[in-house]
Amino acid sequence: MLATQIRQKDSIFYFGSYRAPELLERVRFISRFYGEGEQIAPERIPKDDEIAHFIAKIERTDQAFQRTLSRAKVRALKNFYETAVTQPPIPGTVLLFTPEKLRFQSLPNAEGHGHLSEPQEKFLIIDGQHRLAALRFYLDERPDDAASINVPCVIFDGRSEDFATEMFVIINSTPTRINKSHLVDLYERVSFAAPDRRFAARLVGRLYSEDDSPLQYRINRLGGRSAQDKWILQAELFNELHRWASRDWRRIQVAGGSAKEVPHYYAIVRDFFKAAARVWGEAWGHTGYSVTRAVTIKAMIRVCADLAREDAEPADGRIARWEQRLSPWREQLRAFRVEGFYERFPAKGEIERVSRVHRELARLAGIQTRAEK
Repeated sequence: MLATQIRQKDSIFYFGSYRAPELLERVRFISRFYGEGEQIAPERIPKDDEIAHFIAKIERTDQAFQRTLSRAKVRALKNFYETAVTQPPIPGTVLLFTPEKLRFQSLPNAEGHGHLSEPQEKFLIIDGQHRLAALRFYLDERPDDAASINVPCVIFDGRSEDFATEMFVIINSTPTRINKSHLVDLYERVSFAAPDRRFAARLVGRLYSEDDSPLQYRINRLGGRSAQDKWILQAELFNELHRWASRDWRRIQVAGGSAKEVPHYYAIVRDFFKAAARVWGEAWGHTGYSVTRAVTIKAMIRVCADLAREDAEPADGRIARWEQRLSPWREQLRAFRVEGFYERFPAKGEIERVSRVHRELARLAGIQTRAEK
């Protein structure tokens, strides 16, 4: 399909359009929708499709997506399609997601415009299921009219399950829009959230609130009371801690689960950042350095996970022991000055830059990194 490639910070996604019949063949409905005496049955969700399961569960538990309202909403949208003449029936985009990495080939002398390949599997609808359900019923009744409708689409590809679930919750979970960092709080409030996600969310909560945490009130929770400058978004910190916890999850379960291991992991992260703060000295929290910016904090969390794997015990003397281990960082302060930081750690985006900083910090401290998946 012809599409426009859109870049926003480190994100790349695509804008395009499909004719209604073609689009309806390329998407899957994961909730049941009703028309006048007919219905769209939800497609079977594969066991390993965590994103679709997450979205389907929210739709079944959120009052805004119960069958009665769903039926009324679909009927109202279908009626609008029938009566709209001068107004466009679907003026807003529907948001589609595929975990597959799509191929984009730019057109000559048309930067940002080109051909986008199609995914092998059907798109998951992040936003727009009701509109497309109504379009499906409209197509059944008035195929000629519906076939003339082009539906604008925003397509996200090759992203993680976290990205898709965050996007869905931001758009659909409440009548008002929420920031993606609030997704971390959501994991504590919904019964179906995976236990490893609740574990990471609790760990973030302690790092924000505990008096002995080097990150106390430095995490942007969008609602915290402190007026201090924030260093990292709650969602970003959560993603790194969940990355670590998910790799260690079997060991965490054997060791006693969240009740025992959240305090244990909190103590490890707390001691690591205390040691790091001593090593970085005046650069810690200094606006002229990138030491406490999100990219470096995320890299340090990964170093912490690597170091904890080989030297977490004994806890007594851990801060002093790790301060000695991390001491080579002190000699690299100039490399972490804000001016020229991105040139010294070149990357295509934030994800790659975090990996580069992680590898460099681990190398300086002589810490073996765990292979990235």
